[in-house]
Amino acid sequence: MPPEPPTDLSPLWLSLQVALLATTLMLPFGLLAAWWLGLGRGFRGKSLIETLFTLPLVLPPTVVGYGLLLLLGHGTAVGRWLNDSVGLRLLFTWQGAAAAAAVMAFPLFVRTATAAFASVDRELLEAGRTLGASEFALWQRVTIPLAYRGLLAALALGFARALGEFGATLMVAGSIPGRTQTLPLALYSSVQAGHNHDSRTYTLLLSAMAFLLLGTLGTWQGRIARGRGER
Repeated sequence: MPPEPPTDLSPLWLSLQVALLATTLMLPFGLLAAWWLGLGRGFRGKSLIETLFTLPLVLPPTVVGYGLLLLLGHGTAVGRWLNDSVGLRLLFTWQGAAAAAAVMAFPLFVRTATAAFASVDRELLEAGRTLGASEFALWQRVTIPLAYRGLLAALALGFARALGEFGATLMVAGSIPGRTQTLPLALYSSVQAGHNHDSRTYTLLLSAMAFLLLGTLGTWQGRIARGRGER
């Protein structure tokens, strides 16, 4: 029996590229949304906004992907504007896979980051405002230092979610080897084709990256907590 050819590792580098871009796209909007929900004043309809933000987390990823496919297609105003005016083509590209992954990772990031912001003592913020501190100064010197452990966890969870995204990226970007085939898509294709060696390799890679990411975050947070306790 001839030996199996070496496993193609291009999906690994593409997955990291997609996850990094997805996290970059998600981060500013996610931070703003989480700060608004966690520390902003209450308003009518807040629960509705929270539900809308959380919806991609509970919907089947293929449903979210199909919605993005309709939104970004040439037959919509958004799709025509992106394609004709901006010159940005997202469908069946790795950038489109990153956009889909960002949408899927957004609710997980926002929920975790909202809890981190909500843990900040509002009395400290009010005291800072009374002393004349600007909102940016409060954000920089009070909010972020007090919430950053939760924000790091939110960032790690969002990156891991983008790294493992399957359904939405498949709908938006397809599974084109060397172009849009990320690790989860390559795993599915190898299982379908009966390439057991590749399937095991991709499974181990995905599991190892998730374990390494979360383990590193937990160790880092533990060291920070011990450092603060020793002061």
